[in-house]
Amino acid sequence: MQIRKIAFIGTGIMGANIAGHIMDAGYDLTVNNRTKEKAEALLARGAHWADTPAEAAADADVIFTMVGYPGDVEDVYLATDGLIRTAKKGAWLIDLTTSSPQLARDIHDAAEVEDKHAFDCPVTGGEQGAIDGTLTLIAGISETAAAPVLPVLESFSSKIFYFDQPGGGQTAKLCNQVSLASCMVGYADALALAEQSGIDAEKVLEVMASGTGGSGASRTLAPKSLAGDYKPGFLAEHLRKDIGLALQRSEELEITLPGAETAFTLFDMLCQIGGSRMGTQALTLLYQEEAACAAAGLDWSLLDQGDEDDEHECCCGHDHEHGDGHECCGGHGHGHECHCHDHEH
Repeated sequence: MQIRKIAFIGTGIMGANIAGHIMDAGYDLTVNNRTKEKAEALLARGAHWADTPAEAAADADVIFTMVGYPGDVEDVYLATDGLIRTAKKGAWLIDLTTSSPQLARDIHDAAEVEDKHAFDCPVTGGEQGAIDGTLTLIAGISETAAAPVLPVLESFSSKIFYFDQPGGGQTAKLCNQVSLASCMVGYADALALAEQSGIDAEKVLEVMASGTGGSGASRTLAPKSLAGDYKPGFLAEHLRKDIGLALQRSEELEITLPGAETAFTLFDMLCQIGGSRMGTQALTLLYQEEAACAAAGLDWSLLDQGDEDDEHECCCGHDHEHGDGHECCGGHGHGHECHCHDHEH
């Protein structure tokens, strides 16, 4: 199959940049997003607008999705007017969202029944990687099977890992997010210790980078924390969602992830006090005095309000049933209440 027409659903922080590289590679692109304004730059460059995902996918050879939560993925693919039913026969459906491994398997199986091809392909590399076109792709498919769409994938990536089975990409991405979250807690602890001890925190980062105490997070995000730059390259609420999915999986496997548990508690706290739309590096604000938090737009009183709110929303962002094994991402013993459903991609 010769690929000419591509649809892209979800032109947010990451999606818009990825879609731009696909256009640069010469493909005819149709886009859909919940908020049309976020697609205006692509439309100005010649992309076509579609009012619904189904309309965007109608004549596309390849359809990419990059939305916020597993519930969004489920709706886009499995609803009555979802992509599984509305995409043409033989189309490729590639989900770039970090989502549920089981949902990825369900989508793959449903697509095959309809003579379409779906696989999970979450990405890592952050906003800068999307801007540069150097993302790492984590694909739940074999290299051989993915060959027909490889040129499109290579238009916005520098490396592709193949995990050879539906849901494999999502599982590997959750492993990455668990490590990332623990690394972020580590550098936040280190900076707090340095600052409260009255020594040069920037120099401490240099020490960490020269030895084994550094990480990708401390290299790229810690300087932003020190500078008070909390602009999102990756939203705090989305990392909370990813850690929640990993903890859900750990419960299914009956294993404990202490680092992820700690990170979830902290990111959940950050989101509850007003930091959900900040970059993940805003985690360090939790270590600051209340005045510094307030100056950044956080409000600790919201934490008490959250404790009093009886209405619970699942971190997966949906109210559908996933089957007997599904639990809300909040159902891992923290006693927290999730407030991550109110978003737009």
